[in-house]
Amino acid sequence: MTAPTESLHHHYMREALKQAHLALEKGEVPVGAVVVYKNKIIARAYNQMEMLRDPTAHAEMIALTQASGVLSEENKDHRGSLEGATLYATLEPCAMCAGALVLTKCANLVFGARDQKAGACESLYKIPQDDRLNHRLKVVGGVMEEDSRIFLQEFFRMLRKERR
Repeated sequence: MTAPTESLHHHYMREALKQAHLALEKGEVPVGAVVVYKNKIIARAYNQMEMLRDPTAHAEMIALTQASGVLSEENKDHRGSLEGATLYATLEPCAMCAGALVLTKCANLVFGARDQKAGACESLYKIPQDDRLNHRLKVVGGVMEEDSRIFLQEFFRMLRKERR
């Protein structure tokens, strides 16, 4: 990976981390995501499962939905696919979110912390690279991993304190 690409990944991951911080402030699991298309952020989201009382309201799902809407609004013939887009997420996506990445035909995924318990892009499964599916995407994991992990550790530390 060349230095310019690496710094670009860091730039957008910092934006996803800002979203994770918003989630942390609202008492949500601190995961943030942004979708980049043609070097422009077209969607920003953070986990909203508690706020919306919806277990599917993951940052990635909300960001993908927003991005599809943006691209459809710009071109009425566009079906909302995310070909050419990159999703930046602070945590490795789960199976639901990885499946959505494939279905939206997103081109790339860049994520921060690996998820050994539910990660479906590297850790437990490799859904985005599964040859049996009709679409595959490039995956880069571990970008600003420590920064992403710190938010998660802080959240779960606070949660354990509250339960005592």
